[in-house]
Order: sequence, then C-alpha cells, then structure tokens
Amino acid sequence: WAGHGGNVPPRAQAAHQQASTVAKTIVNRLKGKPAVPFVYHDYGSLVSLGKFSTVGSLMGSLMGTVSVGGFIAYVVYLSLYKMHQVAIHGYFRTAMLTLSNLFRRSTHAKIKMH
Repeated sequence: WAGHGGNVPPRAQAAHQQASTVAKTIVNRLKGKPAVPFVYHDYGSLVSLGKFSTVGSLMGSLMGTVSVGGFIAYVVYLSLYKMHQVAIHGYFRTAMLTLSNLFRRSTHAKIKMH
C-alpha cells in the first residue's frame, strides 16, 4: 500500500479493487501484455449499528475526509448497499427485493424477544 508501509485494510472495497486488478492482469497476460500494477485507493468506511447509529468517514478528492453520522450516514450506507445489490442481482431483482422488504417490514413485529 504505497506510502503506508503496511498491508491493505481487510475490507470489501480493497477486495473489490484487488479483484478488478487481477481480472485486468489476466486479460493482459492472455494478450501477452504486462501485468497491471495494483494501487489501493481508500474511499472511506461506513459502519451501521442500527437505523440511526451509523458512523463513517468518506474520502473524496474535493473535500478531503468528511466524518458523517446519524441519519445522513445511514442514507449513504443504504445507497451503497443498494448499489452492491444492483451489481449482483440487477435492477429488476433489486427493485423486487426492496419492495418485498417494505411489505415484510409492515407485517413483522418490530421487537423480537428470545
């Protein structure tokens, strides 16, 4: 990890960037071209601890590091989650999953006791 002297953080964004680099390298190697160098970019972190207990830091090129919390962080976390669902399932299935969750939320109990 250039400039940090340590390992890349064990997070999904690092794994995604590594997988993209490996895919490009495989294609290049099959074409007889050199490997693509891996460069890790940290885009920040979000942790959801409940509906209004989300915290995180977002890293952007315009404003630097921005700390977010509460409802704003929850909305950012939710939008990121939906983007991942679209990447895996596509737009139609993500829309159906979201719709089914809305219906399920209205019919299930809010508190569970075990």
